[in-house]
Amino acid sequence: MLAKQSDGEQNQISGAESLIRSLVDHNVEVLFGYPGGAVLPIYDTFYTSSFRNILMRHEQGAAHAAEGYAKVTGKTGVICVTSGPGASNAITGIADAMMDSTPLVVLTGQVGTESIGTHAFQELDILSMTKAVTKSNFQVKDYSKLSNTLDRAFEIAQSGRKGPVLVDLPKDVMSAVYSDNSVEYKKNSKNLLFDDQKSQLDTILSKLRQAKKPLLLLGAGVGAANAGLLAAEFAYQWQVPVVSTLLGLGVLKNNDPLFLGMGGMHGSYAANMAFQECDFLLNIGSRFDDRLVPNVEKFAPYAEVAHIDVDPQEIDRIVHTKYSATADAKLALEYMTSFPAESRSTRKWLEKTQKNKARHPFKYKKEKNLLKPQEVIQAVGEVTHGQATVVTDVGQHQMWVAQYYPFHYPRQLVTSGGLGTMGFGLPAAIGAKYANPDKDVVLFVGDGGIQMTSEELEVLAAEKLNIKIILLNNRTLGMVRQWQDEFYDQRRSQTVFEHQPDFEKLSEAYGISYYELDKSDNLETKFQDLFSKSEPALINVTIPSFEQVYPMIAPGCANDDILGLD
Repeated sequence: MLAKQSDGEQNQISGAESLIRSLVDHNVEVLFGYPGGAVLPIYDTFYTSSFRNILMRHEQGAAHAAEGYAKVTGKTGVICVTSGPGASNAITGIADAMMDSTPLVVLTGQVGTESIGTHAFQELDILSMTKAVTKSNFQVKDYSKLSNTLDRAFEIAQSGRKGPVLVDLPKDVMSAVYSDNSVEYKKNSKNLLFDDQKSQLDTILSKLRQAKKPLLLLGAGVGAANAGLLAAEFAYQWQVPVVSTLLGLGVLKNNDPLFLGMGGMHGSYAANMAFQECDFLLNIGSRFDDRLVPNVEKFAPYAEVAHIDVDPQEIDRIVHTKYSATADAKLALEYMTSFPAESRSTRKWLEKTQKNKARHPFKYKKEKNLLKPQEVIQAVGEVTHGQATVVTDVGQHQMWVAQYYPFHYPRQLVTSGGLGTMGFGLPAAIGAKYANPDKDVVLFVGDGGIQMTSEELEVLAAEKLNIKIILLNNRTLGMVRQWQDEFYDQRRSQTVFEHQPDFEKLSEAYGISYYELDKSDNLETKFQDLFSKSEPALINVTIPSFEQVYPMIAPGCANDDILGLD
């Protein structure tokens, strides 16, 4: 509540109340967090706030939940945690958001200003600790700078290459009462291309007109810019085949004739061969990371490479780029689709890429006694008609989902790309459900990853979140074990679980429905029944322990040096 106002006085407001006002001004709908001593003034004000305040069960979970919300909506995810261990526990999620260019505002409590630097109880120099994993971070010691700092934090999180921003809030600044002289935040909505950017894009289009074997690579930057429809329009306008990154899946539908699949280490044969055979490669919104480009020297050997990215530091950083434009993907695509494609034929090239799709599609062999992970994922895709919000943890199941779920739209896949954070999946699914409560949300997770953040099952139960958890249980740390088998002569050091929890009892402890699927089940019937129930569920599926994710490109190999095609 605002402090009382006497005649002739300005309205009085606490620092915490001013913080809440700023969050409301920035249209915050939901906040994920965990209270503690240094944020008690803030949480006391949250008690009457106008947005949802979700109590997670660990600060890392709060950060991942905010990521899940931000990845689905494109809005800024917000978390609030206390000082010391509360702030340090959130760092993994902050780093994950930085790697995947996910917009977050992270509010951390801090000891009082007079105690900073004295090694007080639960004091931590969180600014130094997060400098490398945030776009910016701030510590507000002066109330007069609070509102402006929060405005800057939200603007920075969403501007250019999106990412996390941390605001450290000393307890006394949040507790004290001040005269309210704040002004309403007004967002800068200027979105225009400059002449030099248009000139760069003109050059790229000119080179595209000359190409006989053009290829379009779409990354997460396309979805982040809300440019999925424009990217599809551009591909069809120019009749260019498309490859996506892991985080770019869904920009074109999986069954789109122009879509060749995901490229890189566990990508499709058609996608990787297209890299090696194209004569012009246009990358929009991908950073050419090592999972996409295992060997830079052998990548796209016949191609002139063009790169459009909102972050100038990504251009020419890994793959040599002959033509480039530093621009937001949506603005760039709006400009480029405004020009008609000149008459030229890519028919032979398209036919070649389609032959490659038919030659080596993703495939697997079914077993008599155990369900294969691929057939489980396909069954979920059929029952959900390819429309579910799909969340994964990290590991083999993540790659199988990328290969076998029929993605239909941008930002449909919520996963940890750059940092590869095990434990991401469960809390991220919670954030994704708050982002889009009317959609089916399905989480694919391994038996390793679920044990890293299983405490968040309590949030599903307490909040009655209808999330279906598909536990693909192979009793191993599957991806690490696969690398041991491929590159370390099958020395499976600490990657096979000789013991694991009773997941039925774990579900029972949290009050969550539990199911097991096996080879005797009709998957379509089972999943139709499970998805018809508006309740959280943990669905345990025992899969083969030593199933490999194929195809695979070994580290350091060319994109056409592919294991597991036969």
